[in-house]
Amino acid sequence: MSRRKVPSPARLLVSVIYREERDFDRSLRTISGRLGTVARISDPFPFDRTEYYEREMGAPLFRRFLLATEAVSRDELAAAKLTAEAIENEFLVNGKRTVNIDPGLLTDENVVLATGKNYSHRIYLHDGVFADLTLVFEKGEYGRCRGRTPITRRPRSAPSSRGGAGNSGKRENRPWEEIRRCG
Repeated sequence: MSRRKVPSPARLLVSVIYREERDFDRSLRTISGRLGTVARISDPFPFDRTEYYEREMGAPLFRRFLLATEAVSRDELAAAKLTAEAIENEFLVNGKRTVNIDPGLLTDENVVLATGKNYSHRIYLHDGVFADLTLVFEKGEYGRCRGRTPITRRPRSAPSSRGGAGNSGKRENRPWEEIRRCG
């Protein structure tokens, strides 16, 4: 028989997608003030996993991961997402986002990102927020989960398993390596 217990706290991990470095810098101060002091910041890397955000934010886009100093209760994920959306709204220009902020939880077992978009592999939390099991920790590293979020998709220029146009043999950029460096 299983016995319920409260899981250990998690580190708040925040994905920030942006076009202009100044927008990232401005949002960083607000994120740190509202979601917790930031302990680590990844280097920026191109965000070319999807064109979804380009329609609103333009191109090219970049992504960084932030890791909070203090651990949080895992049930705070939905509240963190609602706070992130409020921060995004503060930085709107002509009704369009300049930053996309997605908080998540980094645990010993996995990385879970919060999203407002439902999909078959996402679990509803509350207030319109879903949990996306994005990465799992297996064999000593974080790796792909069957999730379909942009963090786990192959870049548009990367070769598919069926061949076709590719990136001339260059190694695929792996965002989870940035997460590992943050953790």
